[in-house]
Amino acid sequence: MRENLLTNKLNIEKNFKGIRFLIGSGFAFSLMTVCVKGIGGRIPISELVFARATISIIITRFYLYKNNINPWGYQKRLLIIRGLLGTVALFCIFKALTILPIATATVIQYIYPTFTVICAYIILKEFIFRRIVYSIIIGWIGIVLVSQPEFTSNSNIQETILAIIIAIFGALMTSLAYICVRKLSSKEHPLVIIYYFPLVSIPLSIPFIINDFVLPSGTDWFLIIGIGIFTQIGQLCITEGLRLLPAGQATSLNYSQVIFACIWGVLIFQETITSSIYIGGFCVLISTIISMSASKRTQSKI
Repeated sequence: MRENLLTNKLNIEKNFKGIRFLIGSGFAFSLMTVCVKGIGGRIPISELVFARATISIIITRFYLYKNNINPWGYQKRLLIIRGLLGTVALFCIFKALTILPIATATVIQYIYPTFTVICAYIILKEFIFRRIVYSIIIGWIGIVLVSQPEFTSNSNIQETILAIIIAIFGALMTSLAYICVRKLSSKEHPLVIIYYFPLVSIPLSIPFIINDFVLPSGTDWFLIIGIGIFTQIGQLCITEGLRLLPAGQATSLNYSQVIFACIWGVLIFQETITSSIYIGGFCVLISTIISMSASKRTQSKI
């Protein structure tokens, strides 16, 4: 009896610790979006990606050296593909944030779990449940609702449509990157997987910087540094949170980023959060939970 009570207490403490890490991750990533939005397109996206990657590679390399881990890994080809997909996703997310409100861009990004399940079915041949079909329908209804205010309030409809398409494509690239992480995680250390992201991002962003370089000034320097630091904090928190909590619960807690994004959008950028955004965000959340629960059942069968 006493041993059971002690075990339950330890599990509760572990869960609360995981919850704190994941909420912290959502908070850090939301601050990253504030930094991107705050720059407001004054600095090219390629420079933001380069700066974020440079800070990330320095911090990750330090931890690899400190823990005496081989930074190059064993599955180099797949590691490079994961880095490439993550880089494209990052370009898309940053671009969408410069055009769309923070809340809208963030909610659309969170359609990635549905894409992940579909891609796992196509690439990994994992079984797909009927509920996934429902989650896809609910998720896309959510995207339509979240996007609706932009079509009615933005005079440049073409730019809005392009930004929404870019955000959706970024979510797809994120899901493909997650598929790669799932295949890599059985053999590669998490720090190695993280390390290859900036390792690929830096050379990919340099050609764009050469053709379109803008020297940051004033507060832009702090915002650029903030992008790198807050992203790295978010990655470290989410890695620790995923270690302590089941994937389904962790993903739903990650949705705290949307709440923080809404708060920053209203307080800092005077954005209006309409009822359709609330309903659309809820639809995407439900879609995410359904997708992750089905994915968890699939993994238990394999």
